[in-house]
Amino acid sequence: MAILVVICYLYMSELTFAGTIVAWGNNSYGLDKIPDGNDFVAIAAGDGHSLALKSDGSIVGWGSSLSSKPPDGNDFVAIAASGRQIPKIRFEGHCLALKSDGSIVKWGAPIYGSPDGNDFVAITAGGDHILALKSDGSIVGWGSNVDGQVTPPNGNDFVAISAGAGHSLALKSDGSIVGWGWNHRGQASPPDGNDFVAIDAGSYHSLALKSDGSIVRWGMKFQSKYTPPTGNDFIAIAAGLTHSLALKKDCQYALKGDLNNDCKVDFTDFTIMASHWLIDCDLNPEDPACVPKQ
Repeated sequence: MAILVVICYLYMSELTFAGTIVAWGNNSYGLDKIPDGNDFVAIAAGDGHSLALKSDGSIVGWGSSLSSKPPDGNDFVAIAASGRQIPKIRFEGHCLALKSDGSIVKWGAPIYGSPDGNDFVAITAGGDHILALKSDGSIVGWGSNVDGQVTPPNGNDFVAISAGAGHSLALKSDGSIVGWGWNHRGQASPPDGNDFVAIDAGSYHSLALKSDGSIVRWGMKFQSKYTPPTGNDFIAIAAGLTHSLALKKDCQYALKGDLNNDCKVDFTDFTIMASHWLIDCDLNPEDPACVPKQ
């Protein structure tokens, strides 16, 4: 059974295909108080708090009291969590949720707001900044901009976004990657190419998943043990502070609609399709969102 893993700097959570949550790491601030149930479809881990999205569209939070009290409602489709620790005080976490009407709701640390509008399709939270992808393919950023991390490039051909500790990444509809913000270790300088299908920004390094299922890493030069594994059977990536994770799966049978090759058609496949809405399959037939006609 494959496991989808989402990583934060201090704590880790797993969402199994059974819909239950497993967590490990620092259990301060009540982070070990995982909610019961097997109807979760997405998770997000911030600094001192965690969130889970349920199949009915509602959100459950736990951990730091400031950030773990999500709004009521069952019309949420995506969640994001991050924040920073204020020394000797508490975790100032910020949380976001994307609603089915395309609007964004924010709670937690009062220093971050959220933009108006109902034309958003994706959200991501970094260390001190937040990004949102609009339905027209453009990006909006807000929060700390000390390194220019919330000043995205112009254009409306973006299909995915990722906010790191102080830098940002965006995947374009042609399969290329753009980076901006804090680039002290080269983490905001992605490789050339137009065959990328997923991105994830960590602290000092970044990852990208290629259309052939292989992984590329750039940024801080760690020891050789931090080099991505070889192979082309990976379907998901996650970049942490100084470590990374990748999910691999080898399906015995091909299944139409299984866009991430995890042997089942589920919520993740719908998410992939939604994030690739700008793809022209006649021009990019190899894109994972394109399914050949029978």
